[in-house]
Amino acid sequence: MNASDDHEPALAEALVDLADTLVDDYDVIDLLDRLTQYCVRLLPIDAAGLVLSDQRGHLRVVSSSAEQARVVELFQLEADEGPCLDSFRTGQPVTAADLRAATAPWPRFTERAIREGFRSVHALPMRLRSQTIGALNLFRAEPGLLPHADLRVGQALADMATIGILHQQTVRRADVLAEQLQGALNSRVIIEQAKGVLSGRGQLDMAQAFTLLRNHARNTNQRLSDLALAVIEDNTTADLLLHPTVPPSQRHHGDNRQP
Repeated sequence: MNASDDHEPALAEALVDLADTLVDDYDVIDLLDRLTQYCVRLLPIDAAGLVLSDQRGHLRVVSSSAEQARVVELFQLEADEGPCLDSFRTGQPVTAADLRAATAPWPRFTERAIREGFRSVHALPMRLRSQTIGALNLFRAEPGLLPHADLRVGQALADMATIGILHQQTVRRADVLAEQLQGALNSRVIIEQAKGVLSGRGQLDMAQAFTLLRNHARNTNQRLSDLALAVIEDNTTADLLLHPTVPPSQRHHGDNRQP
């Protein structure tokens, strides 16, 4: 999808939805998950991934719209090379219009990205003034540059999330910010474990497991990380997600009767 005038309502909807998540004690993981989803909906790309810096300055993968993007992001951090790292370190956008070109500066990253089905990538910094807290990767299956208008939309979405994180009402000092970001990173570990539990018990792929987890959290107004922890610690919760018997809206606390 191109960021033309015809798509302004969709962009406005995305910005309003992201803004609506920025309430007291909001779920950072859910915010960033929505960000990558909106990038794929609004831009002519095939996947999006996002990395954040932890309190030691190390980048960690916190959101991806597809498993292939997550794999590439993880490999990028392991290999310590790639556009997302360069964008984070410089605070500037980084573009590789054709990963098969001989001039691609990240040989290991490039090989893995092509193996996962991507031919071009654009990395956008999550930056506010002089502070950069992460980077957003936009992946395409075809080579070529994104139109300038689309890059501006991608940067606007990244900026929206960045401002929300840096200016949350409870974030007053740098140590509080570091604690919040570290909490988001720790939550991602729990979510990945819960995805594994659901994948194994329900014979789902990892993307299906995450969709099931995310949708149930939203439908029941739970934090994604809290639900993930319950799945890990209690087999009953995993069974409830995999084999629902009563719609969430009809369940009553303490009512264990079967329909």
